[in-house]
Amino acid sequence: MKDLSLHILDIIQNSISAKANLIELTIEENLKDNLYALTFIDNGMGMSDETAKKVVDPYFTSRTTRKVGLGLPLLKQNAERAGGYLTITSKEGCGTTVKAVFQHNNIDRPVLGDIAGVIVLLCSANPEINFVYRHITESGEYIFDSREIKETLEGVSISNPDIMKYLKEMIKENLLEINTND
Repeated sequence: MKDLSLHILDIIQNSISAKANLIELTIEENLKDNLYALTFIDNGMGMSDETAKKVVDPYFTSRTTRKVGLGLPLLKQNAERAGGYLTITSKEGCGTTVKAVFQHNNIDRPVLGDIAGVIVLLCSANPEINFVYRHITESGEYIFDSREIKETLEGVSISNPDIMKYLKEMIKENLLEINTND
């Protein structure tokens, strides 16, 4: 995939398919420790230990509409290419945690891409799901919590184009304040 935001969209779609109603994404950037990490936590159906081991195989998928599942294998490949790794922990009925770690300064680490657009798209397309996006840098932390946004909107749809535009700009401005490095 071209950038990390597309990986993020794909992995979160897996959480949605697993019937999660709370999905958390944390992006941690640490130049001093040469770390760039994506952590996904959901409260979906979870997986057995056997399935969790198989999901990084591109020829394994739980879908019935196609015979391959490339999201996690491609994320793993990109993490390893950039000097990192991917871990998956899951428990049936309790959810899944996926962590992809990259060397921050590795030339093969994909750029983040349009994370603001991806977060707003996910929230507006899935208003019944709660999303928490946390971005941590050495300069600070930004947290976007769709539950707070929905409460503030007082019944106005998060799918309203004006709201979506505002939220995208709000996320971008907050990320600039904490000096994201992409």
